Amino acid sequence: MSQVVFEAQGRTGAGSGDARRVRRAGRIPAVIYGRSGSAVAIDLNALEFTTGVKGISGSTIVKVNLNGKTVDAFVKDTQRNILNGQILHVDFYEVEPDKLLRARVPVHVAGNPVGVRNGGIFESPLHEIEVECLPANLPERINVDVSALDVNQSVHVRDLALGDGVKLISGGDQVVALVKFAKAEEAAVAVEEAAAEPAAKEPPKG
Repeated sequence: MSQVVFEAQGRTGAGSGDARRVRRAGRIPAVIYGRSGSAVAIDLNALEFTTGVKGISGSTIVKVNLNGKTVDAFVKDTQRNILNGQILHVDFYEVEPDKLLRARVPVHVAGNPVGVRNGGIFESPLHEIEVECLPANLPERINVDVSALDVNQSVHVRDLALGDGVKLISGGDQVVALVKFAKAEEAAVAVEEAAAEPAAKEPPKG
């Protein structure tokens, strides 16, 4: 996926009145927050941003062009109108290319587990993990093929392929995906196991 680029303008106004003026002009008020605590007020073309932000996750690094300078950043937050979904404000978080960062990366599960075809139930309880790396090494998502997963098998965070230079922060024992017996089958297995156990010997009399 090619990197998304947003063209921005500097913004000197502040407050709700200025924000309404910006929106009436077909633009979205926004702020770029730096790692040092700085904040730069900008505005964006509403149509360009609304189109470009589709498919972007919290771990996607985008480029913001402002006054001839390009800033790498995350889209950290988008405020929307709850009635019509219109984007009202955007917060960016600047990324420095030579500094390690921590980010939450989506986990994408694909494939039809063989265990499901054998009557099991598939579950995918974990949808993102936290990693640490340089911006250039940050994956947009982690892909997991669960096609070979059989009944009573699971994939854990420690099993994921993260790529070079990516350090896992999330706990490795967390379950990403699993196939388990259906409840009826679990009950049947428990009955069979109980029946297979030798009967307890009665204590000797006397």
